[in-house]
Amino acid sequence: MALMITDECINCDVCEPECPNEAISMGADYYVIAPDKCTECVGHFDSPQCVQVCPVECIPVNPAHVESRDQLMTKYRGLLGLDGAPAAAAGMAAAPVIEPRGPDSPSAL
Repeated sequence: MALMITDECINCDVCEPECPNEAISMGADYYVIAPDKCTECVGHFDSPQCVQVCPVECIPVNPAHVESRDQLMTKYRGLLGLDGAPAAAAGMAAAPVIEPRGPDSPSAL
């Protein structure tokens, strides 16, 4: 489920820097959340960081974008370009892929 910011937003600016997916931006009148980038912090944190810091509790689940935790994880992986897919979000760098190294790998010898 993507989150949304309601018109109760007071434009306090605390939610935007907390979003690891850069899904929050200033809209015409108050902050908005891009549902294609919002993973409710799945893949980053145990709970949505914007909800944690919002002083007026104006960030509910967006009923138009209901997603399971597995769907949110798939979105997270797509945003970061994991699983060989290109990074989907403009301006987001793909996370480095760290291959596990066993005792027989060249760097372990």
